Amino acid sequence: MQSIYERIEQLIKSSGMTKKAFGERLGISAGNLGDWRRGKSTPSTHKLIEIAAFFSVSLDWLMTGKEWQPEEVKETGSAYFFEQSGQSNCQEDELSDEEKTFIREYMEFAAYRRSRRLGKLEIEDTDA
Repeated sequence: MQSIYERIEQLIKSSGMTKKAFGERLGISAGNLGDWRRGKSTPSTHKLIEIAAFFSVSLDWLMTGKEWQPEEVKETGSAYFFEQSGQSNCQEDELSDEEKTFIREYMEFAAYRRSRRLGKLEIEDTDA
């Protein structure tokens, strides 16, 4: 079974980057990469999220080597699954304050990632 580091290494190689260039782009020192390789430490959750976003892979795959598979939804043709389970149709319910806060935080995170990605593109354009 591959380790997280081995999957990161696979992504670096398949992108045609060097480990040094990868480390510079994401602010990861050669020492940290070496510690990850030796199993002395592992990337922080924040770094895993950055790496997954950088290579456009799922966090599930990066951490486990497996893609997350949702449970299969089976249509019966009659009652929809909300009715069968006794669960209320959440589309008619108003969001709780906690749900609104989560969505707001997620939107801010997505905007941050987009700005980081655009900033990197601008830097690359000026280097060319």
